[in-house]
Amino acid sequence: MLKIGVLLGDDIGLEVVPETVKVMTAAAAVVALDVQWHELPIGRRGHELHGHTMPQETVVALDKCDGWITGPIGHNAYPRNDPTWIMPPLRKKFDLYASVKPVKSYPNLPSLHKNVDIVFLREVSEGMQASGTVVAGSGEFRPNDEISIGTRVVTRRGANRVAREAFEIARTRSRKKVTSVHKEPVYRLVCGMFAEECRKVAQEFPDCKLDEVLVDGFAMKLVMNPQQFDVVVTTNQFGDILTDEGAGIVGGLGLAPGLCVGERHAMAQATHGSAPDIAGKNIANPYAMIMSGKMLFEWLGRKRNEPKAVKAAELIDAAMDKVIAEAKQLTADLGGKATTVQMGDAVAQALRTCGR
Repeated sequence: MLKIGVLLGDDIGLEVVPETVKVMTAAAAVVALDVQWHELPIGRRGHELHGHTMPQETVVALDKCDGWITGPIGHNAYPRNDPTWIMPPLRKKFDLYASVKPVKSYPNLPSLHKNVDIVFLREVSEGMQASGTVVAGSGEFRPNDEISIGTRVVTRRGANRVAREAFEIARTRSRKKVTSVHKEPVYRLVCGMFAEECRKVAQEFPDCKLDEVLVDGFAMKLVMNPQQFDVVVTTNQFGDILTDEGAGIVGGLGLAPGLCVGERHAMAQATHGSAPDIAGKNIANPYAMIMSGKMLFEWLGRKRNEPKAVKAAELIDAAMDKVIAEAKQLTADLGGKATTVQMGDAVAQALRTCGR
């Protein structure tokens, strides 16, 4: 049995997360996968109930879950200078060290390139981002008004585990190819260490191939010929930029699901924000959130040795392909006229057909 937390988040999270649970529940039923769902407050709802946007009660409950679904957080509208209104640091709290973001094009949806199917892995526990690098204080400082300095941290453990996750994912795919993106000729120590660990891990996966591409050249190749890439692994700041570039190639953040993974837990969370301007209108595109849930099933199936979860993920993938190909129940941003609920219903219905 899998225990999965449900965190609605804010704004359109209250609309797209229930559609995700609907689809995942339907997929689990088809394959007879036992799932316990635990709805837990976070964000504005958490503050209403417990006086904090990340209540301790929620943290304790999440630690007992295998993974969870997190809706977008509307932190831009939170009161400033109040420590009870924060962007919930779930990633850091549970040491979710790798952000996994697939980039996939569809034949009948507008995109800069067709036949794109890439999985990006971005290390997110260290690097340039100060909040993930230090325990206290900041990774940036200004010794005088003319100079600002930022630190960048790469550890062997951090590089090794994100590389290992990349190869484990590559092993499940047909091309079995990993591209390590760095700038070792310039950053010989930090990028050098990252590259070294990728090479070490590659030796444990003789069925997979490792390529190395410098980050600037990779950015160019991604725009010109993204079809050459399969699984891509890189450091925090490089990945932050490249994953958005990848999303832009296939149609934008509405088609950008995501999964943050650790050694014990994983969090399904779409790349897009909470979109308060369309909240409550039942027009938000649930694709990214549903496919993030699909990724959670995939990860749990692989890490918990649960083939039914893997099968459920495959069914969701096939059902989404079917709904998009038929183009009858798509939201407006995908060229259709369906509501959020109608698109979710269509995917849930399609996967029952795919499961026969």
